[in-house]
Amino acid sequence: MGHSATAWDQNSVLEVVKDWNGIDQVVLRVPRGASAQVSLHGGQVVSWKNERVKNSCSLAARHELWSIEMIFIDSFVQAMFKPPKAMRGGIPICFPQFGNCGSLEQHGFARNKMWSIDYDPPPLRNDDDKEKVSVDLLLKPSEDDLKCWPHCYEFRLRVSLATNGVLTMISRVRNINGKPFSFSFAYHTYLSVSDIRQSLPTHKRFTEQGDAVTFESEEMTLHIRNLIHVLATLVDRIYLGSPNVIAVLDHEKKRTFLIKKKGLPDVVVWNPWEKKSKSITDLGDEYKQMVCVDGAVVERPITLKPGEEWTGRLDISAIPSTHFI
Repeated sequence: MGHSATAWDQNSVLEVVKDWNGIDQVVLRVPRGASAQVSLHGGQVVSWKNERVKNSCSLAARHELWSIEMIFIDSFVQAMFKPPKAMRGGIPICFPQFGNCGSLEQHGFARNKMWSIDYDPPPLRNDDDKEKVSVDLLLKPSEDDLKCWPHCYEFRLRVSLATNGVLTMISRVRNINGKPFSFSFAYHTYLSVSDIRQSLPTHKRFTEQGDAVTFESEEMTLHIRNLIHVLATLVDRIYLGSPNVIAVLDHEKKRTFLIKKKGLPDVVVWNPWEKKSKSITDLGDEYKQMVCVDGAVVERPITLKPGEEWTGRLDISAIPSTHFI
């Protein structure tokens, strides 16, 4: 596939542009106005615009539609970001290590590496590519990488945008080594919210911190407002063996992020809050407008024997909150 727009609508667009550092970014667009941008630095989604709203101009006496950014990128980051440092925000890929649980740099090295466009990826099972525009990226270890993590692998990432605005990320890691290796993983998803003090996930089989996080049989809902009101501090939690559907409610914007995951048993919820954010030079006061909700593999790392492949999928959509309240 490499990069393609299916024949369902010629108004679908895929193009490659340069960012402010001269690094290639792939832009995906669909006819209804949704778009996404993927940087080859880190294979990182750095923009996902979905909702369309009317913007009136009294002087021109007309209305025009424009899209809203769904994921968080710190405005300060865009001015100071330079590789090989990872960009804060968007959806970084944490591989082959999550957090500091290992000998590698925090969250592993995949988010700091240059990926390439995969023009001839192997077939992807059970992926309906109809009414989608997609790009396939590829990461392989360099000689320097093998010195710090001595395992040969192929990491293929497909990023797709559907006509209804749903963003899909499918990661495939294959062991092309002569011996088994293990890794942890996360889609470190920075969601843009109106005010973290007003918004967070939920479920009813299990309740934590005053219904801030509740669990039912098949779904996890995150009520940002309740969680932050209870904690009013750093939020850094891993929910093990979580449901495969997560809803993040932004009450002020009356918007719900619906996250569906496969091959990712755990969920990480993170916001540094005021004290911690002051020590993060590329974040600062903008912590109020973001929350990370990660589909992840943390508790039990994936172990691949030679020739085996693992797949982890994330689908994110934005819908009116009234569907869940």
